[in-house]
Amino acid sequence: MKLITAIIREVQLDKVREALIEADIKRITVSRVSGHGQQRIEEMYRGQIIVPDLIPKIRIEIGVNDAFVDITVNAILKAARTNGEGNVGDGKIFISPLEECIRIRTGERGGTAI
Repeated sequence: MKLITAIIREVQLDKVREALIEADIKRITVSRVSGHGQQRIEEMYRGQIIVPDLIPKIRIEIGVNDAFVDITVNAILKAARTNGEGNVGDGKIFISPLEECIRIRTGERGGTAI
């Protein structure tokens, strides 16, 4: 089992969610987060150009069985790229081992709980 965490642009959320549903990935967790990397956005505030320290992003977390890792990652990659080609600031995907998953309602453990 793996935990896939993707940090994407806010405007790409609907496209990514639809791509995941098409790939038969229907259980996701979405959070609003802020951060910065290589992306640089300049904004005009009271006549001055400022560069915000933190840029709003979306974090998607998905627990998947090993067979769905590539399917999930490919769906996110395809949908999260700006204009289909990609730009600085499109985000990142992290894949971590998932030690255990337990469904609270039934007590099921492991891959069947996902």
